[in-house]
Amino acid sequence: MAEEIDQTLPLPDEYPAPCEAVVNGDAKEENSKHHSVKCSPNLLLMLKAAESRRTYQSGDRDKTEVSKSGTGELVTEAQKTDMQIQFTDQKQEFNKRPANNGRCSLSRSISQSSTDSYSSACSDSSEDESSPRDKPQFTSKGLSDFCIKNIKQAEFGRREIMIAEQGMPALMILRKRAGEEKPLAGAKVMGCTHITPQTAVLMETLSVLGAQCRWAACNIFSTQNAVAAALAEGGISVFAWRGESEDDFWWCIDQCVGAESWLPNMILDDGGDLTHWIQKKYPSVFKNLKGIVEESVTGIYRLYQLSKAGRLCVPAMNVNDSVTKQKFDNLYCCKESVLDGLKRTTDVMFGGKQVVVCGYGEVGKGCCAALKALGAVVNVTEADPICALQACMDGFRVIKLGEVVRQVDMVITCTGNKNVVGREHMDRMKNGCIVCNMGHSSTEIDLVNLRTAELRWERVRPQVDHVIWPDGRRIILLAEGRLLNLSCSTVPSFVLSITATTQALALIELYSAPDGRYKQDVYLLPKKMDEYVASLHLPTFDAHLTELTDEQGKYLGISKHGPYKPNYYR
Repeated sequence: MAEEIDQTLPLPDEYPAPCEAVVNGDAKEENSKHHSVKCSPNLLLMLKAAESRRTYQSGDRDKTEVSKSGTGELVTEAQKTDMQIQFTDQKQEFNKRPANNGRCSLSRSISQSSTDSYSSACSDSSEDESSPRDKPQFTSKGLSDFCIKNIKQAEFGRREIMIAEQGMPALMILRKRAGEEKPLAGAKVMGCTHITPQTAVLMETLSVLGAQCRWAACNIFSTQNAVAAALAEGGISVFAWRGESEDDFWWCIDQCVGAESWLPNMILDDGGDLTHWIQKKYPSVFKNLKGIVEESVTGIYRLYQLSKAGRLCVPAMNVNDSVTKQKFDNLYCCKESVLDGLKRTTDVMFGGKQVVVCGYGEVGKGCCAALKALGAVVNVTEADPICALQACMDGFRVIKLGEVVRQVDMVITCTGNKNVVGREHMDRMKNGCIVCNMGHSSTEIDLVNLRTAELRWERVRPQVDHVIWPDGRRIILLAEGRLLNLSCSTVPSFVLSITATTQALALIELYSAPDGRYKQDVYLLPKKMDEYVASLHLPTFDAHLTELTDEQGKYLGISKHGPYKPNYYR
């Protein structure tokens, strides 16, 4: 709670002994052998009021003018004088107050502190928006093979990474168990993912396991600049900063791939942009690759398309459809972070709001559960009849977006598809409707048809835009249609530990696999590895697994040590 500021005039500890001339208000200086007492006008009024008060308290009411206020209270002339003194002095003190006075700017300080906290993770609004592409920077060791916003933020970024390490137990266990064996010795891993404290822990784990890393960002808004600085200071070549332009985005990927002295043999991708760029501009790189690990639904679509067309040149591991990714990252991570992103950007209250969630996959399920728990009225759009039936049996109304678009307060896309929310929908939305995306790509909202001459864009705060129609109606667009949670907030380290450990094991599997085990196709991670990843996280909850007996294992037709699910299980 803000401290209350006492604005009353403080009384002095000692009163000067007034001479007769001073008390009577005579400003004329007297020449005497004694030093004259100089008092401020306010002090003179205060002394006169004190004298009147003493007279009133002694019972001599005839010498004091008394008037009645509207409430029937007695107000003495002395009290009137006191109030005048207080008001006058407050006004003078206000005019004298410096702008950076600590007590008087308390509310501003609290607000600024909140903004700084938000900026460190999400907006970096305190930094200039210029591109660092032409600004040479060097680490403390003299390395310059990187491009980030500000290398001076490395110490702060290191603290962020240390906090994330505490919430990612499986990766820390993996470092201890496999750190000496170095299963990735000789691996050159080129990555294109979100650059956050959690992915930084993954990168440094890969380094502990023997790999060299080179990285770019898969999203122009999700990079945490301090974390990127800490990685660069630690020796990892990073090309990313928050708020990249589209041109900057592809430039960073090109800098990552195009280095003549650094040829990757493994790819870790999130969204398929790195794989796409290599295929488009550097197809010869595929000759040296041993495999690709992809974690997003968008990237997996692209890989399956390449495979179907016979253009996939190396084996690829589909992490997105692994059980540990689908049932934990997609569900639980989105369940918590969607609310965080919406609250930080819009301060919205969810109770009673009409919301449409487009898509009822694992991401959609998490979003719907979170919104419903806070009292929102949730509707679902879905093309898949199985997912639609799940939504119905979970208590949600399945509709077409066009049926309710005029009434809803919020639209959230979670499909991984394109043009799920079109211009025809946004033209009919109510004033102040919030539109955002929880899928990987920015294609789900039709942004192309929002950038037209008749519509005006107004930046309200970082990652929050008002798109204003000619009649004054506006929608609130978050993160320019990009991934809400990582663009506008942060995500739980523990859930990302599950996905990151799965990615690390997939890299180890592809890198160390003998020739011929994997062909030029897309593969799912073996269920044994899924179960291993899950088992690494159970000690956090002090969970104890029940062991099957030989008889029970034989009855189920499985080994009592697992895997407990068939490979087709999702």
